[in-house]
Amino acid sequence: MLTREQALEAIEALMANQYSAEGISFRDVMVRNRQVSLTVLGASAAKQPALEASLREALAPLGAETVHCRFRDEGAPASAGGAEPAPAAKAAPAASSAGAKNDSPVQGHGADLASPLLSPSSGTTFIAVASGKGGVGKSTVTVNLAVALARRGKRVGIIDADIYGFSVPDMMGIEERPEVINDRVIPIERFGVKVISMGFFVEDNSPIVWRGPMLGKMLRNFFQEIEWGELDYMLLDLPPGTGDIALDVHQIIPQSKEIIVTTPHATAAFVAARAGAMAIKTEHEIIGVVENMSYYVSKSTGEKEYVFGRGGGARLAETLHSELLAQIPLGAPDNHPSEPDFSPSVYKAESETGQLYLELADNILKRI
Repeated sequence: MLTREQALEAIEALMANQYSAEGISFRDVMVRNRQVSLTVLGASAAKQPALEASLREALAPLGAETVHCRFRDEGAPASAGGAEPAPAAKAAPAASSAGAKNDSPVQGHGADLASPLLSPSSGTTFIAVASGKGGVGKSTVTVNLAVALARRGKRVGIIDADIYGFSVPDMMGIEERPEVINDRVIPIERFGVKVISMGFFVEDNSPIVWRGPMLGKMLRNFFQEIEWGELDYMLLDLPPGTGDIALDVHQIIPQSKEIIVTTPHATAAFVAARAGAMAIKTEHEIIGVVENMSYYVSKSTGEKEYVFGRGGGARLAETLHSELLAQIPLGAPDNHPSEPDFSPSVYKAESETGQLYLELADNILKRI
């Protein structure tokens, strides 16, 4: 099967042999299902038909069935080897796997655009969902809270800002990739929630090996390059801890509010207090604390079993001078893969845990 690396090698050879002397370059190479697309910079209208035909001829022996060229004026520098794919480049292992260049994954026409969501006139409320450590169910809370808000009739989006540990698409049962219309990426909508994630732009669950500045650029482009439309609420699923992404969120969205997720375990709550302290230090309003995995309901006795102890969420809320918004039990949705709306992690509205998330959404709506 044709890979992006093979396509890049063939395109580079063609450009070097025939077009580099004319100042023609390329970027944004995408390979998917034997279809190749790329952006060509600096080609005059007279050169474009012959250049596209040459690209088809070079790529066809490798297995490419179609080649689509987007021709642009040379307004932004192309990366060597085309290693700076825009969000339209859904498959970008060269930019996301180990050994990749530490260049921005998104460059070009949209990098200087301001997002309507971030304008002072925007009515969007931003809620960052944070935790001190991984494994406390922060993403599960984010996904189910977003769905609960949508079930209450709100226009909701999710930015899966956990660039290294993206999980939202899988948790929501999303298998398709975003479309690109008029150079804008259309987020995937599932359960009434618009979703964007780094998971849409890598192949084969490739690892993301980037330094801090790359993360901020990706987050900014999740605002700038995505056609969000009008939203009432935007939830950001932050990485655990107080690292680069959390700092970027505080800088990009100073008006963002925060929810801190913990388990009842004393250590988890102790570590989560650092994330809360960071929110306070950067003057972000903490809406409250969600205690996840609070208890397990025994199927045999119906009694609550406190697997991870008790009281961590309440103690954290007290430490942060906030409130405990919800206590979510340990468990998994009773969903079946044969269901048309199957997802591994979204609770049905009528389930007991689904009702708890609706109560959480109502609680948040009252506070904002």
